[in-house]
Amino acid sequence: MAKYNYLVIEGNIGAGKTTLASRIASDFNARLILEKFDDNPFLPKFYADPLRYSFPLELSFLASRYKQLKEELIPMDLFKTFTVADYYFAKSLIFAATTLTGDEFNLYRQLFHIIYGMLPKPDLYVYLHLNTGRLIENIRKRGRPYEEPITEEYLKKIQDNYFLFFKQNPENKYLVIDINRIDFVGHEEHYPLIVDTIFNRDYQPGINKVIL
Repeated sequence: MAKYNYLVIEGNIGAGKTTLASRIASDFNARLILEKFDDNPFLPKFYADPLRYSFPLELSFLASRYKQLKEELIPMDLFKTFTVADYYFAKSLIFAATTLTGDEFNLYRQLFHIIYGMLPKPDLYVYLHLNTGRLIENIRKRGRPYEEPITEEYLKKIQDNYFLFFKQNPENKYLVIDINRIDFVGHEEHYPLIVDTIFNRDYQPGINKVIL
């Protein structure tokens, strides 16, 4: 029996959430759900001109994330022990709070809450925490041209909005893992530390913090 039915691995841009979710899915025979973002036509446009393209970008992500999770998360898979995803639907609201303001954000928030209650909530929400300097290093290493304009200031706003969402929704179980002192991608011996933290400890609703 798996400890969780639905596990989410989240984090800021460049935190390593997709790498970790993929590794866990492989090691534990879990169903893997990865966010589809490379084919979003608004993403490169947004980084080049955020003011103009922030609203269509966030709307497109809202629609695509809901469609993907409805199609891939809700149907049961009898051959997998549990489901692990590299994002949670609330990411839509968190990023929109960073990029949108005023009437646009108020409209977006209304649309988000209409949809939000229709999707299952994770048993555990893992947030990989890295300082903005490390995030920038990781973003530069992977070399996606459209991510070049990303700044530490932008990443800090995203980080603040993640923690604001956690505080405003204390009914969920959040595990914030500070990974500033480890590198589970470059050092194989660090990966079991994260696995142990996720699967071999019990957590209460609200924010649970662990420093590795």
